[in-house]
Amino acid sequence: MLAVYAQHPSSDDPLGALRFGEHPEPTVPDDTWTVVTVKAAGLNHHDLWTLRGAGLPADRYPMILGGEASGTDEEGNEVIAGAVIAAPRWSHEPVRDPAHTLLSEGAPGTFAQRVAVPRHALAPKPPEFSHAEAACVTGTWLTAYRMLFTKSGLTPGDTVLVQGAGGGVSTALLRLARAAGFRVWVTSRSAEKRAAAEHLGAHAAFPSGRPLPEPVDAVMESVGRATWSHSLRSVRPGGTVVVTGATTGADPIAHLNRIFWNELSIVGSTSGTLDELRRLLAFMTEHGLRPDIADELPFTDAHKGFERLLAGDVVGKIAFHW
Repeated sequence: MLAVYAQHPSSDDPLGALRFGEHPEPTVPDDTWTVVTVKAAGLNHHDLWTLRGAGLPADRYPMILGGEASGTDEEGNEVIAGAVIAAPRWSHEPVRDPAHTLLSEGAPGTFAQRVAVPRHALAPKPPEFSHAEAACVTGTWLTAYRMLFTKSGLTPGDTVLVQGAGGGVSTALLRLARAAGFRVWVTSRSAEKRAAAEHLGAHAAFPSGRPLPEPVDAVMESVGRATWSHSLRSVRPGGTVVVTGATTGADPIAHLNRIFWNELSIVGSTSGTLDELRRLLAFMTEHGLRPDIADELPFTDAHKGFERLLAGDVVGKIAFHW
């Protein structure tokens, strides 16, 4: 079958390790798994990290990239495949499985004509969603849903700050938060991305690092080192910073004095559960929300999508299709 994969790790030239070509067919370890025929898949920063060699031992290359997809199962049902892989008994909270992993880490990913996935990691695709839209839900929108509605403690009317406007997670956070009745502020270094965020519904957009008019109730943090100090300065005493990524570096100065003096809650959040995915899809359907797709490309042009993501030239998600 055809696939998009990382041939080897390359921290200096990640796109130089990107390949498109023949790859072995997927195999299922037991009858709790199935093979999904991929119709579309979403591109995430995790795919760039794999090309760079982050989080994946060298002996696992070559590795098919991709952590989310939409397609059809072996019975012909239209399904959405999630990213977190865990034993069936941990399906209610997959990240609590000590052996949990991700598609494109412990198992080949979704940038292929077919992918093996645990049956309990599949959700029905709503008929209202195209395959490209459905393929861009689990990597960003599900992450955003868990951050906002499971981890943050926010209630409608609260103010939330979303760091780093323009990315897939931050765009999903903005759209979900606005639909849920939060006051939504965003930051970005780019005036163009700030304007785009306001067009999508942000109540206000600020340059990165700029002092805010008043403290917020919670901060959604996926940027890392570049915004960490600002996140801690921006949240009110007793507020919450929800962390789901660190695209600019995972080792900022901790500022422990600010954390304990203001009794801040620092909460980690990773992907989401199958139940949260079903509730997310219902919420999106009810409010007419769809993933913001910056571009849809055939898998044969995957290199172009990776170039755009690496350059930061994306507002929303990039989807690949067969």
